[in-house]
Amino acid sequence: MDNISTLLNDLKAKLQIELDSADSINKLYNFKSSFIGKGSELNLLNNMIKNSDSKDKNSLFSALQDIRSSIFIQIESKKQAIEDAQIQKELMQQSIDITLPSRRGVSGKLHPLISAISLIKSIFASMGFSFIEGPEIEDSWHNFTALNIPEDHPARNLHDTFYVKEQDKLLRTHTSSVQIRYMQNHKPPLKVISAGRVYRSDFDSTHTPMFHQLEGLVVGENISFANMKWCMNQFLNAFFEREIESRMRSSYFPFTEPSAEIDVHISQDRWLEIAGCGMVHQNVLSNVNVDSSKYSGFAFGFGIERLVMIKNGITDIRHLFSGDSCWQKAYGSMQPSY
Repeated sequence: MDNISTLLNDLKAKLQIELDSADSINKLYNFKSSFIGKGSELNLLNNMIKNSDSKDKNSLFSALQDIRSSIFIQIESKKQAIEDAQIQKELMQQSIDITLPSRRGVSGKLHPLISAISLIKSIFASMGFSFIEGPEIEDSWHNFTALNIPEDHPARNLHDTFYVKEQDKLLRTHTSSVQIRYMQNHKPPLKVISAGRVYRSDFDSTHTPMFHQLEGLVVGENISFANMKWCMNQFLNAFFEREIESRMRSSYFPFTEPSAEIDVHISQDRWLEIAGCGMVHQNVLSNVNVDSSKYSGFAFGFGIERLVMIKNGITDIRHLFSGDSCWQKAYGSMQPSY
């Protein structure tokens, strides 16, 4: 009995010394492993008490359990103390100078198309135009027939136009359908623009299946081709913020006569088409019950993506829809252009 009691006291002192010297989490784990392992001195003493003939086995087992419980409590307490000290050390190393100015927040930027549409609206508003809108899912009468586009015109073919399952419904191929809807409900004089998404089956570096078009319409008495040319020049100079060299080439559109395409000079020997325009065809005016003997008008349509590409030096239209945040940071603007 006395011999086992002495061994218990010696073990308690030894374990306390080893525990006090464990000054890191790794050393603490190693101590704990040796303390509770099968070959540990604690287990050897436990077996010694079990096999002894002492009448005080219960008190010896109780003393052994007290040592075990005390060491376990100290291990957990020391583990918490070491972790807290480590956290404090890291906090001291990562201290923040509160006198430094705060970091500026990262601000988003408007997409170039959004900025361009805002600028376009403001330019035409300064010339007395009103902004109108129409549906993106159209019927063939508003999209084709009312615009003097015949049944056999290639634009109506499936390889050029996206038709939907509903009978006679399609994704509009131009915003010209908006002017038809507007003229059905309003009498001249008219001076309106519309900007929005249009859809055509085409995809390469200068075309996408969905793009944005600007449509303009002026109808009144004594409206001439010269009025249209002045309006186009005023808009282009304001949009590009400089005196831009442009030209008109004779062309054909079913809904205007005469018709022209507008090119701008972008390099020494290169011109780029950016718009179509012309005097509103008499058949179009008749389709919406406007007296073509009294009223005349002109219409024009710009590809907004192409305007943005020229203004910003963008070479591939697909970049406008890439969703690349780095690209957006380079070409986006902080505020609307109005």
